[in-house]
Amino acid sequence: MVIIRFNTQKSFFGSFGGRSGCMTCQSILTWYELIPVFSFLGLRGRCRKCKAKISIQYPMVELLTGLIFALLFLKFQDLFFSQTLAFGFTYAYYAVAFSLLLVIAVYDFRHKIIPDILVFVFGFLALAGLFVLGADRSLVFSLHLPSFWEFWAGPIIAVPFAFFWLVSSGRWMGLGDAKLALGLGWLLGLSLALSGVVFAFWVGSIFGLALLIFSKKYGMKSEIPFAPYLVFGALLVFLFELHIF
Repeated sequence: MVIIRFNTQKSFFGSFGGRSGCMTCQSILTWYELIPVFSFLGLRGRCRKCKAKISIQYPMVELLTGLIFALLFLKFQDLFFSQTLAFGFTYAYYAVAFSLLLVIAVYDFRHKIIPDILVFVFGFLALAGLFVLGADRSLVFSLHLPSFWEFWAGPIIAVPFAFFWLVSSGRWMGLGDAKLALGLGWLLGLSLALSGVVFAFWVGSIFGLALLIFSKKYGMKSEIPFAPYLVFGALLVFLFELHIF
């Protein structure tokens, strides 16, 4: 919903308000047309009134969100059984963080741009986590000042992206990727963030080469959004604690 609405007639926060409706005929949707995935399948991918096609993006994002939420629960399941209250706040924090990252990834995939408000909200959330989450990234209400490396992890990860953007005048890398990397450094810490960036470049290279080989629409100068790969790399290393270095 936020991905579709943002920069149409609504701001980021405004995109959360108002009733859901068909993008073609503007008819208000009923509750049984809003059940994630199942409504899309029941309607056969078309509006019940005007029969316009519904974007496949809706069920895909719903499935990805559900999968991410389930994997986050599995990551923190020990905390769920030992400290239920701490689990609730920790789970909510990372569910919101990775929901924002999913919005950023899909929006960049659709429009090849990362809106400032999205990375600013995510960056603020990641920075705030440094002051309330413990070293194992799962303890809440432990207010403290972040260590030197915890704080500087964000700038260290962001500087190379900003350098690529600067020296290439935006042709190699967008400045939005540098802003996103700043928040990822704060969210993951230096070791995991570096590992996530490496995975992002590996996966991005594989897909880029595949597009060059198998798609006539893409060439050496084609623009490919990088945020989806950064988000995928971040999710992968966070869930499975993949410290490459």
